Amino acid sequence: MYQFKASQFLPIGIQEAWRFFSSPTNLPVITPPELDFKILTPLPSKKIYEGLLIDYTVKPLFGIPVHWQTLICDVETNSFFTDKQLKGPYKVWEHTHTFTEVEGGVLMHDVVNYQLPLGILGKLANALIVQKKISGIFEYRKSVLDKLFKTP
Repeated sequence: MYQFKASQFLPIGIQEAWRFFSSPTNLPVITPPELDFKILTPLPSKKIYEGLLIDYTVKPLFGIPVHWQTLICDVETNSFFTDKQLKGPYKVWEHTHTFTEVEGGVLMHDVVNYQLPLGILGKLANALIVQKKISGIFEYRKSVLDKLFKTP
């Protein structure tokens, strides 16, 4: 099992942070365009809730579309939520988003626990490609969020 962690300060209130990140419709905004992220699930609610299933396609490697299904679980409003991959390219993908109110804004933490299929080939793919891809996705997200929320 591998783990990726990221943190970011946002100069906004906890409710504004929660409103933005708990809306699946904002995922394409913070995802690198080359991944061609598309939500397939009709989302009548703009907010996540425990038990919400979201289907989407993403092109993580070589422009090949991959179907991904995520289950939203462990939701505590204005505090944290976890999404778990049910179908997709990973053997395990669990991403916990945590929001902590601090002086002048919100500190957001992301912890992704993931495991790749294919044993030793998965380990090699992680070392050569996957770790860098995940890091790049979060770096892109950080830059977009800095611009959206005008982080100094």
